[in-house]
Amino acid sequence: MSSKKGKKKSSDEEKKEEFIRIDGRKPDEMRPYKIRAHILRNADGSAEIRLGGNWIIAAVYGPKEHFPKFEISQDKAILNCRYHMTPYSTTERKSPKPSRREIELSKVIKNALEQAVVLEEFPEMSIDVYMEVAQAEGSTRVASVTAAAVALADAGIPMRDLVVGCSAGKVNGHIILDVGEEEDKEGEADLPIAIMPNLRKVVLLQMDGKLTHEEFKEAFDLALKGAMELYEEQVRALTSILKDMEVIEEGVKDEKE
Repeated sequence: MSSKKGKKKSSDEEKKEEFIRIDGRKPDEMRPYKIRAHILRNADGSAEIRLGGNWIIAAVYGPKEHFPKFEISQDKAILNCRYHMTPYSTTERKSPKPSRREIELSKVIKNALEQAVVLEEFPEMSIDVYMEVAQAEGSTRVASVTAAAVALADAGIPMRDLVVGCSAGKVNGHIILDVGEEEDKEGEADLPIAIMPNLRKVVLLQMDGKLTHEEFKEAFDLALKGAMELYEEQVRALTSILKDMEVIEEGVKDEKE
């Protein structure tokens, strides 16, 4: 009777397993997360995401008539996006006025969402997307775009696909998934991405820091893995709304009978 010995792990694999991050996670481990849809009564569509210490709320208004009239497009709707961090979202109080970073990230998120929303369905109209970061703990841009996509779907806006984002990075020579706040400050690189998962299309890709070609591929694959994990949570959040509506409809029907 013969026995097979397990494959011996390389020194690199052993180092990865031994490396424990600041918050106790393994290199390829996400922070706890939860997405909820349809949370605001006064918005056409809404969602919230909790990712680690992040707490972000997204609200959608529209499609609606666009003002001023000279800005309208006869071919498609205008998508307006605002990413904003509340003064109490970080340890240091920030000004409520939009910062240069917030203005930049609003444009980055808009560019990502525009590729998914079927704007041609609503010429001469506009759709407003607001993302409020109530609490920030790193990787807020990808968390915001993830919540915004769910809010758009909740509003019944036609979309080619959902948009979901995740980050990867490099800390102490190790490639990590879902970069936290301290890791973002002390790390060597940060790679946020957003994708349309079913169309297999990258709609947001940025990098801060330096990575070798091999490290970039490893980080991108890891961020892609995390994005697909969050995509499943997006679908779960939207599906739960449909189930709740069915329960309400059945209750109303029983009362009439």
